[in-house]
Amino acid sequence: MTLPVTTHRSLIHHTGLWYFPVAFVARLPFAMMTVGVLALVVAVRGSVALGGLTSAAVGLGVVVAGPVLGDLADRFGQRRVLVPVGLANGILLSLFPLVVAASSSDALLLASAAAIGLTGPQTAAMSRSRVMALIGERVDPQRRERTFSRAMAYESAADETAFVIGPFVVGLLAALIAPWAPIVGAAVLSFVFVTAFALHPTGRAVPERAERAAMAPARELVHPKLLVLVAAVFGVGLFFGSTLTSLTAFMEAQGAPEAGALLYGVMGVGSAVLALAVALLPARFSLRWRLVAFASILTASAGAYTVGGSVPTVTLVLCLMGIGVGPSLVTLFSLAGHRAPRGRTASTMTVLASALTLAQALSSAVTGAVAEQVSVETAMLFPAGAALLVLATAGLNAARSPRWDRRTP
Repeated sequence: MTLPVTTHRSLIHHTGLWYFPVAFVARLPFAMMTVGVLALVVAVRGSVALGGLTSAAVGLGVVVAGPVLGDLADRFGQRRVLVPVGLANGILLSLFPLVVAASSSDALLLASAAAIGLTGPQTAAMSRSRVMALIGERVDPQRRERTFSRAMAYESAADETAFVIGPFVVGLLAALIAPWAPIVGAAVLSFVFVTAFALHPTGRAVPERAERAAMAPARELVHPKLLVLVAAVFGVGLFFGSTLTSLTAFMEAQGAPEAGALLYGVMGVGSAVLALAVALLPARFSLRWRLVAFASILTASAGAYTVGGSVPTVTLVLCLMGIGVGPSLVTLFSLAGHRAPRGRTASTMTVLASALTLAQALSSAVTGAVAEQVSVETAMLFPAGAALLVLATAGLNAARSPRWDRRTP
């Protein structure tokens, strides 16, 4: 669907005032699923190991379904995909507390968790796809690049804020009501806000099946210029997962394991603020060099994190890590937006989101095992290794960008 360019209108005019609040709240079920499932299974079944497996099953379902849902949205439109997916996710979340409470087998429990992941609404990726389509079709070409930069900065900040607020809401509802409350709350949000997001008029901005013939071939999704971004996002996911798990282990050694999530939130909030600040950077500070600069900050601060030390020292280092990771993620998604094959924006964004989710799940499991069986100090080395991967891919991207991005800043 081709939309008229309205040169004198802002992006908010085209999205509507309520679009961004609805899209933000629609992210929360996704952010609450993994932690909520883990907390419920541990509380009811009394097994941390089973809780970890169940949480991993949710993550695996998300990873498997993400690219498929993105491709379907590119082909048939977001509305036709998100409405049934959001409703199915809400139903499965509603039933999950009953499955946990019943004397069901572990296999059934894991299958139920995987189904929740498979129907996880990819709201963040879909929102990026919509906003990019609106900017490309309706914003004045002279203002397009600046608007795009600001929009991608907001989207990344919204993602990080949701992933900080989501676990907090899970803990709050579980403490104030019951362990099942976060899952039911996520179900309600999925029913209401994911459906509202799916039916929002901005969904018409994304091309539907009538334009399917204009889609680039699927093989373009595995072009090196995209794979290097997937690898970098995978590194960011490894960083997130290993940082949270090693930080929890560190605080447990200090006698305050519950403070791990709180300190992680310090990094998350700082990261979200810096992600928004990326929009203020001058256009001459190109995307490829932004990625190198912020990946360098991330690597240096992650190196300082390996030393450990006192809680105040670790808190300060976490703030520095937030300065590096937030802008790095914004830049990666901005580059992906520029490089997305024609008609496959949602597919591109969901592939990156799936890489992020998979890496978080894998690094959380490995880092937790190392912290328990080897030492906390060894586990605290993992974020630095993840940051080095991000820096290496940033360097490769910087070297190859002149050839890959002849039209990309």
